[in-house]
Amino acid sequence: MIRNVIFDWSGTLVDDLPAVWLASNHVFQKAGLQPMTLDRFRAEFRLPFSGFYQEYLPHIPLPQLELWFHECFSTAQSSVVALPYAQDFLHFCRSKNLRTFLLSAVHPKHFQTQCDALELGSYFDQTYLGIADKRNQIQTVLDENGLNPEETVFIGDMQHDIETAHHGGIQSVAVLTGYNNLTQLQSSKPDLIVEHLGELQRHLEHSQLKVRADRPHPRHPIPTVGALIFDNENRMLLVRTSKWSGLWGIPGGKIEWGEDSETALRRELLEETGLEVEGIRFVLFQDTVNPPEFYREAHFILLNYVCQCRQGQQVRLNNEAQEFRWVSREESFRLALNTPTKVLLKSLT
Repeated sequence: MIRNVIFDWSGTLVDDLPAVWLASNHVFQKAGLQPMTLDRFRAEFRLPFSGFYQEYLPHIPLPQLELWFHECFSTAQSSVVALPYAQDFLHFCRSKNLRTFLLSAVHPKHFQTQCDALELGSYFDQTYLGIADKRNQIQTVLDENGLNPEETVFIGDMQHDIETAHHGGIQSVAVLTGYNNLTQLQSSKPDLIVEHLGELQRHLEHSQLKVRADRPHPRHPIPTVGALIFDNENRMLLVRTSKWSGLWGIPGGKIEWGEDSETALRRELLEETGLEVEGIRFVLFQDTVNPPEFYREAHFILLNYVCQCRQGQQVRLNNEAQEFRWVSREESFRLALNTPTKVLLKSLT
């Protein structure tokens, strides 16, 4: 049973990726290098960050790089927001009398600024900030606070966080809300991967606060609905999601008890995109067993549709997807698509 929770900060409880990316590119520009795209930055940034800078800027002393970074980040961090479910999960920990700690590379000054704005700082028993290499600090956290490794879990969004948990002999949970993608996190072999802290809370409630509890599979496949939404210019809406390995696909979700499939489709599309649709037409179903691109084992019955977006609406994503694009059919095949979406698109030829 879990009694102690150690959190990472960036990408786990707060979304500071845009600000860190901006400040890192400021460093590159100061050093005379071209800025990185966001996708390249996410793929290559790592902790300890000294190794990241050593690879690209070995000729510039680390103190100078940090000075450039912080002069930009101090302003850019106004964009930092709490991630969905972060405060709810911290409140859940408190309600279960779990001890909570923070182990993060974030600078103490920036942490305080963000805490003042987001009101998250009061939840921690102890904080360990500005830690360049968390692997060198994890044993201190355990010893100073008398934490039993068997009752302790580290929650983070990067391979370094999972490696830190392994180094301390504690359990690990990877969340898909931050810097590293699914493939990167899987390679570090965490005890559990979750889409976000809301899913982790449900897991802990169901398992009576056990991370490594067996997750019972449903007795039947999971029926879901999804659709290619077309606009009045005959473009299709595609969304990119972390739980599908950062690949592009169609919006949709599970059919709830008592819903017919078309009602479920309208509800899911409205929840995930903010769009109301018409002209719904069924295209095909797909029987998908343990798709390797999905973040956990699953058996889906996918009911695929096409439909039309009503005019005058704007896409408003919820926390299910990280990005959307309106694309032509030709443009869609130039994106990194998940397999079920490829099948659906090819069926429309």
